[in-house]
Amino acid sequence: MSLYTILALSFALSADAFSFSLGLGMTGVSRRQIIIISLTVLAFHIIMPLTGYFAGGFFKSFTGTWAGITGAAVLVLLGLRMVWESLSDKEENISRYVLTSVYGIVLLGAAVSLDALSVGFTLGTQRAALGLATVAIGLVAGAMTYIGLGFGRKFGEWLGQRAVLLGGFVLIFIGIKLAL
Repeated sequence: MSLYTILALSFALSADAFSFSLGLGMTGVSRRQIIIISLTVLAFHIIMPLTGYFAGGFFKSFTGTWAGITGAAVLVLLGLRMVWESLSDKEENISRYVLTSVYGIVLLGAAVSLDALSVGFTLGTQRAALGLATVAIGLVAGAMTYIGLGFGRKFGEWLGQRAVLLGGFVLIFIGIKLAL
């Protein structure tokens, strides 16, 4: 697998992370949260292909389409919760919990990285340089997450109160698109 192919694959895998980050960034994230979430996504985009590569057939038969459906469902549920919160008068904000809890950040990092698990299954069959491929996938995903969160943050500040509502709809749309 050529370097060009690895980079193209890295950007394709990072598109979901970018879109997700754009929507999440609209809820209002701090610089610290942007860095933590970006590093978490970077780590999962390295761990998942490695897991897929080494676990191969066992996980492929077990996860198959469920990996993508699970990731999509997490994004749809988070989006629905954000829409609900933006329309209710409650002070409680689930997006704040997700952004500030280790569990929430890890869950989201894993959800947007599940598609990278299936990529790991094919890396071995393509005679790819495993180290180069996983590092490239991780670095590109981390960078795209950082950029998406930053753009979402700026866009969210501009939109004001309706940013959470719009961010929720973005996550729902992405989740549905991933499920189809």
